[in-house]
Amino acid sequence: MNFIRLQDELAGTENRIAVARTRFNQAVRSYNAAIRQFPGSLFAGGLGLEKREYFEAPEGRAAVEKAPEIQF
Repeated sequence: MNFIRLQDELAGTENRIAVARTRFNQAVRSYNAAIRQFPGSLFAGGLGLEKREYFEAPEGRAAVEKAPEIQF
């Protein structure tokens, strides 16, 4: 029973992370657009505002190798 609860909690955590990543990337998209469009483009360079990158989760073997260990 505890293992099933743990699986549910992990699934919920993964969903919350996915939602947060989506919101972050939407904010980055809006920010990048704002500093490229008028009037933001007039001030962006002077204020040191630069384009930001989207968050992407690591893929492949490196992501799996850094997974936390869980003991039961």
